Amino acid sequence: MAETEQTLFSQRFRGFFPVVIDVETAGFNKDTDALLEIAASVLKMDEHGELSLDHTLHFHVAPFEGANIEQSAIEFNGIDPFSPLRGAVPEADAIKEICKMVRKAQKAAGCSRSVIVAHNAAFDHGFLNAAIERNNIKRTPFHPFVSFDTTSLAGLALGQTVLAKACRTAGIEFDNNQAHSALYDTERTAELFCYIVNKWKALGGWPLPPVEPVTEDDETKASQE
Repeated sequence: MAETEQTLFSQRFRGFFPVVIDVETAGFNKDTDALLEIAASVLKMDEHGELSLDHTLHFHVAPFEGANIEQSAIEFNGIDPFSPLRGAVPEADAIKEICKMVRKAQKAAGCSRSVIVAHNAAFDHGFLNAAIERNNIKRTPFHPFVSFDTTSLAGLALGQTVLAKACRTAGIEFDNNQAHSALYDTERTAELFCYIVNKWKALGGWPLPPVEPVTEDDETKASQE
């Protein structure tokens, strides 16, 4: 795709399509502990290059066979993994539906690969990758290791690293009573990411000024200095 044909979205993150992910789990070990909830928010960009939340897909997930469940983890997030009221779906079904949604949105945005955005991204990325591998899902839109971490971005832009505090500093409403729900945390993280990206643009940080190509004369001068 020629530079003039690229969408604003594809130009912004060098062809990457950011997808905001949050997981709720039954522990900290991605390989052994159950994935209990997952939500994914896709973003959209208007004609001015402003980023915003588009829509979100959310699943309660049934623990995979043989999964470990740490009592301390479910006491913290308040999830009863085996409650029939959860309407939980098999892990493979949840991941496949998210991948399907993301591929469609990624294509519409003119992007070539999707990148996870998450708060403390290594954790969520690790659990997603483990679920993809565990269920032998071959066709995934996600980059296997690149991610955007809103913890670091919020620390830089807002001086806060806790999600609730970063959101409130940015003027985004945050209800602690709804926190630790994958759906709620994903959408607040998406709003936070959009706020930071748009603020950087408003401050003049994007688009970057054009860079003049290096000529042979420039290289000769540099070698003589």
